[in-house]
Formats: sequence, structure tokens, C-alpha cells
Amino acid sequence: MFVHWETVSAIAAAKVVAIIRSATAEHAVRVGAEIIGAGLPVVEVSLTTPGGLDAIRSLSEVEDGRLIGAGTVLDETTARLAILAGAKFLVCPTVVPEVIATGNRYGVPVLPGAQTPTEIVRALELGAALVKLFPAAHLGPDYLRGVRAALPQVGFVPTGGVDAGNAADWLAAGAVALGVGGALTADPVADNVKALREAVA
Repeated sequence: MFVHWETVSAIAAAKVVAIIRSATAEHAVRVGAEIIGAGLPVVEVSLTTPGGLDAIRSLSEVEDGRLIGAGTVLDETTARLAILAGAKFLVCPTVVPEVIATGNRYGVPVLPGAQTPTEIVRALELGAALVKLFPAAHLGPDYLRGVRAALPQVGFVPTGGVDAGNAADWLAAGAVALGVGGALTADPVADNVKALREAVA
């Protein structure tokens, strides 16, 4: 059983949040199991996946140190349902005060998506555990480096366009962890995980 600070520590230790967006819950569970089996224990199931809550529930049933979260959480109701399904962290594409409040109410860290310094500070003020820098590909590691010069207290998780080829650059710029989706979930999953793990080592 993870508590808030342990979850944040586990995300930082893993350095990667593997993001799954699938056509079915069954596919999400299969890919999630492959990713975890290949050595990445932190997995976010996007709720754009049909049956995404069922996938979170299935992946969460195994207690082996894995950390399953819910992504694309847009409102308070969905946040609560995701927590009930077993999500240990919540991720939003934007700063949603109700989602952050719900997560904090139940001891579940929230990673809201933000881009500008104003959005980032607002997320912190509302109680964000970490900030998902999104979409990262359009900003680049130099942007993160510049923002961190002014806001060094923020734990950033760049997401969107992050892969094995640029992972080291993002970490060097000060990212706490990286959100990686398509670069991991396409076949062969195990090979993708291996390449990413080598890049962040």
C-alpha cells in the first residue's frame, strides 16, 4: 500500500511513467504487463482507453511493487472512480482544481499538465505533487532548463514526444521523471523498454 510521499518517491526512482492508450482494456492490460515485466514498474492507463478503469483494476490486482495510475483525468467524478479502481496516482492534461483536491483528499498524488510559469505555479498552489510539462516535444529541454532556473522547487515530468533518443537530455535539464507513451507501447514492447531503460540509466 503506497501513501502519497511514497508514490512520488517511487515515480522519481523509476524515472519513467509508461503511458498506455489502447483500443481496448484487454490490450491495455497486456501491454501494461509486458512493460512491467520488462522492468518499468510505473504505468499510467489513459482513460481515453475504452474500459480504462477495468484495465487499472486488473493491473492493480497484482501486488509486486508496481504502481498503476490513471491518465487523462478530467473531472472530480472520474478521479474518484479511478482511485476506487486502484489508481495510485492521477494525471491530467491541464490544471483541474477538482481533480487535485480529490487526489489529495484520498492521499493520491496528482500530476496536472501545465506549460507556462503561471500554470505551473497555479498547479503548485492547488497542491500538485509533480507537474506534467505538456506537450514537451514543442518546448524542448532548454525550455525546461529555463523554467527551472526560476522555479527550481517544481518536480517536472515532461510528457509528449519523449523517447529513448532524447530521454537523457530531458533528465539532464532537470526532469524528475519522464512520461513516455507511443515510444514504449508499439511492438516490440520489451525492446522499447530496454532501450529507454538504458537511456535513463
